[in-house]
Order: sequence, then C-alpha cells, then structure tokens
Amino acid sequence: MSDTNERATVGCPGCGDRTAHEVLRPGGQATVRCTDCGHTHKTRVERSERVEREVVVSQEGDSVAATRAFDAAETVATGDEFVVDTPAAILQVRVTAVETGPEERTEAAPARDATTVWTRAVDNVGVPVTVHPKEGDGQTRETESSLLRVPGDHEFVVGEEVDVGDDRVEVVGLQIRSDAPEYRHDKLDHEGDRAFARDLKRLYARDARSSAWSVW
Repeated sequence: MSDTNERATVGCPGCGDRTAHEVLRPGGQATVRCTDCGHTHKTRVERSERVEREVVVSQEGDSVAATRAFDAAETVATGDEFVVDTPAAILQVRVTAVETGPEERTEAAPARDATTVWTRAVDNVGVPVTVHPKEGDGQTRETESSLLRVPGDHEFVVGEEVDVGDDRVEVVGLQIRSDAPEYRHDKLDHEGDRAFARDLKRLYARDARSSAWSVW
C-alpha cells in the first residue's frame, strides 16, 4: 500500500526501462514500485519544481477561477484534461488555451511559462441541439434550437433516437469541437458515426418520423 500519491519516472531493474513508479516511501533513497511489472526497489527520486498557475474554468457561459499546481517543466497543451478544485466544485476540465503573457495565447507551453490556463468543464456539459421540423405535417414550423444537458462521457451516435425535451428526434449530424481529440472529420453525418458529448460543438437532429434532409 502506497504511503503517498506521488509517482516518478525512474529506471526499473525488473523491466530494464525507465517507467512510471509509485513512491511507496520518500526519502534520499526512496522505495518505489514499478507500475508495469510490480518490481519494488530503492532509488533516488529527483524532485521536480512545482508552480502554481491560475486556471479559468468555463461552463455554459459562466467562468470561475482557481489555482492548480503543475510540474514547472510539464507541457500544458490544448486538449489536455485534468481535475481542478474550484470554489464551486471539483471539476474535470479540458484545456482550450494557454496564456503566456498579456493577450498572448498559445496551444501549448511549459507550465513555468504560463500565466493562466484557460479550460472548460467536461464532466457535465450542455450540448446545443438544432432540430429540423417534421416534414409533411401540414404545419409551418421553424427550425428549433435547445440545450441538452448530459454527462460529458455520454456518447451520441448518428442514426440513434434521443429525447430532446418532449420530442423524440433522430441524430443526423455531429459537429466536433476544435479542442477535441482527433476525429475522422469535424462534421460527422454517416450512420454509426459517434462522438462524446464533451467533444461536441453542436448536435443536429430531425423529428424521428421525418424524411432525410441536408444537415450542413
């Protein structure tokens, strides 16, 4: 059982490689256990410099500021995800930009060079939904927009039916955010295409009984 939550990358006599180790007992000659092969041994663990950086979390139009410790040499990049303890709640967030100076934002920088890390919450998200009106019902209706609140790891699939308010609709298109991990395209509209809610900029749908239409 580990005495700390600390981890370090050191050489492992069991694996013969540099791997991530749990620090079981810190000290000049720390006791560590390899997370790959489980070999326990003693070694010197170099302590990296830590820096506190402001983290701004955006969630559905609101923002809250907090601080978080990073390894000074750690690269903080757009798309990175981590947990941050804000005054309101502990949130899973994704980096959207790294500020290195007044009005200077970049996609990646060492933590020591960052002044502010801009993020958005991804554990629970609001997905904008555009619903095309049902065709042939004899009524003149407008395309409707709404916000669907779901867990960030909820997966939407093109061709599936979902409830949006009181309506049952069919998913016909998924528009992917620019900060999301790599997808095949930034617009997905083939049957079976799927994406997580936290990666969506917008979801397109139509009444489940209406005929096909052009999403984009």
